[in-house]
Amino acid sequence: MRKKLVGFGLLVLGLFGLVLGGAAAYMGTPGPNPAVEETAQKGYADYYAPLSDDEVSGLLYMVEEEKLARDVYLTLYNETGLAVFERISESEQRHMDAVLGLIEKYNLTAPGTLNEVGVFENPELQSLYDQLVEQGSGSTVDALKVGALIEETDIKDLEDWIAKTDNEDIKAVYSNLMKGSENHLRAFVRNLEAQGVSYTVQVLPQEQVDEILSGENGHSGHGRMMAGEKHGHGKGMEHMRGMKGKGGAQKAQKGARMGPADGSGPLRDGSCGMNFGA
Repeated sequence: MRKKLVGFGLLVLGLFGLVLGGAAAYMGTPGPNPAVEETAQKGYADYYAPLSDDEVSGLLYMVEEEKLARDVYLTLYNETGLAVFERISESEQRHMDAVLGLIEKYNLTAPGTLNEVGVFENPELQSLYDQLVEQGSGSTVDALKVGALIEETDIKDLEDWIAKTDNEDIKAVYSNLMKGSENHLRAFVRNLEAQGVSYTVQVLPQEQVDEILSGENGHSGHGRMMAGEKHGHGKGMEHMRGMKGKGGAQKAQKGARMGPADGSGPLRDGSCGMNFGA
């Protein structure tokens, strides 16, 4: 399926602005950058393409998957008081807003429960929310492991949805969400290390997680798939349902990560350094 790309130059400029804004936020005070958001929206303003069934399904699924992350982190922040959960929950709200913007742009009907914490239209995501909150409520370490599990799962599911779309603005948004999830994963792992815990992979291939953890504020793991691995709807979430709190078999290498292992370096609070992809 081939689609017309109108205003491609504006899209490129918008994404370039996101990268520059993300770098500035990463080096300075993390948080939303209204100027970057405005640039990004202008970049997408002249682009429109009919959506496939997979693209529609992906948008409606991802807005609730990002909500799941937001809601779990809000709940675990209330239980643990860890700043990393508060900061990343704010990021997940921006993720939701980015996907919701596309849902509105293409005149789709968004789930009606987006403003209700812990309530989902998708019954599978409802069950997962309940499971993850229970799983993360055991201890601070359990909570941080749940955070890392959610971020690995988000990366996997976004890879799957990107493979199913040729819509340029959907690809752009999903790619920026993946950058944010990679930064979140690094933050949770750094906080686990500050607790004296070595992280074990839970969803993604070991090599991909090693690459993400050794990266900076970029998208080091984007699009990496194992040979013979198939893309599929919600594969990451399917894997999460089978985890029941168990970690992977191998430990992620610590290596050359940004910031000291005690979690006191950049991104220790979980901020992404991006705007809608934060």
